[in-house]
Amino acid sequence: MGSTRQWSEEELESFREVQKLAYAGARAVGASLEVGMTEREAARELRNWLTDAGVDDWFHLPFAWFGDRTAFRGFKQPLQFFPTKRRLEADMPVILDCAPMIGGYTADIGYACCVGSNPVQQQMIDDLGGIRDLILQRVCDGATLKQVYLDVDAEIATLGYENRHRVYPGRVIAHRVGRVHRGLPKRIVAGFGSRSLSTLGREIVLDTWRARSPLWADDRASDHAPSPGLWAVEPHLGFRDVGAKFEEILVITGDPVRPAYWLDDDLPHVRRERSAA
Repeated sequence: MGSTRQWSEEELESFREVQKLAYAGARAVGASLEVGMTEREAARELRNWLTDAGVDDWFHLPFAWFGDRTAFRGFKQPLQFFPTKRRLEADMPVILDCAPMIGGYTADIGYACCVGSNPVQQQMIDDLGGIRDLILQRVCDGATLKQVYLDVDAEIATLGYENRHRVYPGRVIAHRVGRVHRGLPKRIVAGFGSRSLSTLGREIVLDTWRARSPLWADDRASDHAPSPGLWAVEPHLGFRDVGAKFEEILVITGDPVRPAYWLDDDLPHVRRERSAA
């Protein structure tokens, strides 16, 4: 979903505010998790927190993954992504993922944490900082979306991890986001907002005609120059039964002076990297 048009500074600030709110909710719920809670309870807590904070629609409802599910072990079909009755144990890795909207403006975020201590996941979160830098650099270099994906794949392997975003439908590392068509009715269909699905479907049709894709993967459809627009980028690492990811908006401008930049450099994983430097 989204478009290749240029967004105004006021519009970008609206996207930034929704993204900040989504991360604030994930951090708050992550800090409140207790041993014995289920994924479904955690996802419901995040949905309630964001709704109370003003969220009025969803690209998708919150997900919560505990333990080996953070690395998508055994995931073979889409229903396995949805929250389950898996109960949280001490030192288990956790990933919270949500995609709220306010006034049609969309964010899609991923937040990795744990209750207790998980040094493996903490190292993975640290290593994601370098992957974040690599993605921006390669987009600014003018590499095709497919080549950036392959470069990230190679870096993940060099670090000793597995690429787990390949388990997502379409193997995507990112998808375009934007402002949904507000005249459509609001409904939730299989965990996704109906307005978002309609907008995304329209973009897929248009981009197929333009020989490009609103989904960023390692296939032929992504073997083109980075398309201007807003992209929710989500590199996802796995190491045995531990997973970690971030997800945030990358702005691709099409401007040779500043081809791309991250919408916000004041997010939890960025602050963590900065404090460790």
